[in-house]
Amino acid sequence: MGIVYACIAPHGSEVIPKLAGDKLEAFGETRKGMEELAGEMKHHDPHTIIIATPHNLRLDQTIGIVTTQYSAGNLRDKGKTVSVRFKCNRQLAQKIYQTAKNAGLPVVGVNYGTSEGPASCMPMDWGTLIPLWFFGASEKGKNKPRIVIVTPSREIPLAQLVEFGKIIADISEKSKRPVAFVASADQGHAHDKNGPYGFHPASAEYDQLVIKAVKENNLKQLLALDPKFVEDAKPDSLWQIAMLVGVLERVPMQARFISYQVPTYFGMLCADFKKVE
Repeated sequence: MGIVYACIAPHGSEVIPKLAGDKLEAFGETRKGMEELAGEMKHHDPHTIIIATPHNLRLDQTIGIVTTQYSAGNLRDKGKTVSVRFKCNRQLAQKIYQTAKNAGLPVVGVNYGTSEGPASCMPMDWGTLIPLWFFGASEKGKNKPRIVIVTPSREIPLAQLVEFGKIIADISEKSKRPVAFVASADQGHAHDKNGPYGFHPASAEYDQLVIKAVKENNLKQLLALDPKFVEDAKPDSLWQIAMLVGVLERVPMQARFISYQVPTYFGMLCADFKKVE
């Protein structure tokens, strides 16, 4: 079956009600968007969710593919904690790694703890944990999807990330199981002068370009953005979106804009992609 569903999902911790504190209402629109994505994810019932996160291992000039048996983590905010644990689809991850390596892409397979068993468990970053809290973390047994975590590199050409996305789609197709792809991504991070990255008008402009690309069902146009403009905008989305572009080049899908807001210093967008029948 291959890729049956894809989405762009933000990862601000306050979208999880337990972690929102006094920002529960401020993040309401994005939370509603995430719940919409979660409903669609459940409807498409993937066996495996492949999630591209910018906050796992930051490997210089290298794409990381997590090959552990499990991934688990805790996230604490506003004095509250949530915990998430998933079993990984090691077979699928290893096939993606080997195919990408054979294609000459700069990839590395990453294990953690032990070679196998319960201690072979990659610590789960917030870019993975927050979307997955919505996408099946509470499911049990056979209803709970497996995961594959991949980590883009910002030091390599975007074209290589696109090629990696194509490989994800090709290997998923060969698996004969339904697979979903999640680009875990927040947008510009310089919306507020009091935020950690200060203010730059490029953030708002960048975010509008991403919204435009989604609505036009043409994410590929984002790959031509000037690197200096991207640096000024401070997104953490472009590299995961490049992988998604590769997926979409193999699996034609229709984009759907769901929500966008800037509740603090960074933009949050929810969008999904459904197969064209």
